[in-house]
This record gives sequence, C-alpha cells and structure tokens, in this order.
Amino acid sequence: MFDPHDIIAIGSDHAGFKIKEHLIDHLRRLSFTFYDFGTVSEVSVDYPDIAHLLAKSIQDKTYKVGILICGSGNGMAIVANKYPDIRAAICWNDVITKLARKHNDANIMVLPGRFISPDDSLNLVKIFLSTDFEGGRHIPRIDKISHLL
Repeated sequence: MFDPHDIIAIGSDHAGFKIKEHLIDHLRRLSFTFYDFGTVSEVSVDYPDIAHLLAKSIQDKTYKVGILICGSGNGMAIVANKYPDIRAAICWNDVITKLARKHNDANIMVLPGRFISPDDSLNLVKIFLSTDFEGGRHIPRIDKISHLL
C-alpha cells in the first residue's frame, strides 16, 4: 500500500490529458500530492518523452509510485518497462489492477485513456494505491524480471 504522503508521479500524452486532470483534481481532495510530468493540453505530444521522465524518476527513487495515461496504455508501458526496476502494468479493470500490485508489485500503473472513463480511472487508481504486494511465492518471480537469460 502506498502512503497518502508519498508524492505520486503522474504523466500523460494528449490522449490521456483529460483523465490525468480528473485524477489530480479528485485525488488531491483525498490528500494525495502529485508531481505532474505533463502534458499540459490535448495538443499532440510524443508519449515516450513523458514516459521516460516519469519512469526514470521512479527508477532513481525520487518517487515511489507513478501513473501514466495514454490512448491504449501500450506505448507508455513499453517505454516505462525499459527501466530495470520498473514494473509498469496496464490497468483497465479491478481484477487486473489488484493483481498488478498483489502478484507483480507494479510501481507504475498505466491507464488506457481511450478505453476507460474518468470515473473508472479514479476507481482503478484507488485500488492500485491501496493494494499491497503479497510477497511470498511472488518474490523470486519478481527477482527474475530484470535478469536476462
């Protein structure tokens, strides 16, 4: 589980901008604090630019947890998962979101902005932030993620 005092890194491309703004607005009311990596409008931007900045901030332990939003979620997830200690999971429903935390210890959730509503995104973020990693049998699996064969 993440502490409401932890600063959440958040970023989106143009396709995720409205959801990003919705999340920041609602979660601030719940005492969460954010560092916004952009974008600042619905004007087209290149998603890798934002995903790299946010993933590097989690990799460097500047922030503990991140949220990325793009059209499908795929582009942001692909970029973020280039970093060795990042486990970015595309979250589009309650069960997938819980399992991303419980089994994969995901530290970045990626939302598919064109496929979920702003209210659904808020619910998924609440699930992600309040779900603990189970540990146990999942630890050796997590340890294998960054090791090349």
